[in-house]
Amino acid sequence: MISVHSQDDLLTVAGRGAWTSEYADELEQAVDDTVSTYAHPKGVEIDLAAVERMDTFGALLFERLKRSWKDSGIEPQVKGLAPRYTVLIEEMGRTGQEPPPPARRHEAILERFGHETVNVAADAAALLNFVGASVAAMGRVLLRPRSFRFTAMVNQLDRVGFRAVPIIVLITFLIGCILAQQGIFNFRRFGADIYVVDMVGVLVLRELGVLIVAIMIAGRSGSAYTAELGSMRMREEIDALRVMGFDPVEVLVVPRLLALIIALPLLTFIGSMSSLLGAGLVSWGYGGITPEVFLNRLKGAIDMDQFNVGMIKAPFMAATIGIVACLEGLRVGGSAESLGAHTTASVVKAIFLVIVMDGVFAMFFAAIDM
Repeated sequence: MISVHSQDDLLTVAGRGAWTSEYADELEQAVDDTVSTYAHPKGVEIDLAAVERMDTFGALLFERLKRSWKDSGIEPQVKGLAPRYTVLIEEMGRTGQEPPPPARRHEAILERFGHETVNVAADAAALLNFVGASVAAMGRVLLRPRSFRFTAMVNQLDRVGFRAVPIIVLITFLIGCILAQQGIFNFRRFGADIYVVDMVGVLVLRELGVLIVAIMIAGRSGSAYTAELGSMRMREEIDALRVMGFDPVEVLVVPRLLALIIALPLLTFIGSMSSLLGAGLVSWGYGGITPEVFLNRLKGAIDMDQFNVGMIKAPFMAATIGIVACLEGLRVGGSAESLGAHTTASVVKAIFLVIVMDGVFAMFFAAIDM
């Protein structure tokens, strides 16, 4: 397997035979013996001319033999290596090498911050561009009403509106119950149980009703829009529409957008009423506030302004959800990974923008004393 000849502290190591996994034990023992016996030579020459066969295991042992002397500051000279084993030896030489030193932490953070800033700016520009394209498509529909796909809009209205009623009613009912229970539990310390009605009425009609419904629609219908348009893009159906002379925004986006703008205010109204119902039942059962007292107090605590504030927000939130969802769907690439990433981004961005929009509206209505 290995023969060693030493002359004037110049060590010549000659390999022979088969350096393969079949002779693993013998080869490993020979390498270990050679290294331990000749630990500090002045020079080393490795002759592989007599090696008949070599596999990955043999190349790994050869690399181990060579590195054992390299660590002592001696660079072995290799000769007689058959050309067919050159690539194998080179690959073994790359294994175990130290990776390049990582970038310093603050540089990595700055670089990432820069990339994220550029991505946010690109997303904002794409969103504004898509808003313009959607408005232009709606303008063309108004000028040519016959081109509007009314059936598609009704189908989308059924999917995002009527089919969403059960889950909206259930969730908002539970939200109303929780608000009332927590309000009574805390207000009872001050003997102010009745003010729970004021709190629930204002919160639900003005803020929470529309916000909860919008967030649920972003997760339910916004993700569905992104997945549908993304799948169509992956199957090149959108490219086919362009080839046939149709505008994908006019054909696919406008019906979905209008369906959301119509459905979200209706769902907000249903959700708000469901939430007030839940609050009324909990107030009756947990706080001893009868339905008659609850309704009378509610009439005095709220007015049409509270109701109008929530309903005015709904169409704008619906348009935001629809635009973000459709934009992300049209940006999907050709892989399932891209579809999943854009669907996730659609929901996250839509919810974020809905909450930001709610804050902007809150400041606006406070400024006009509404």
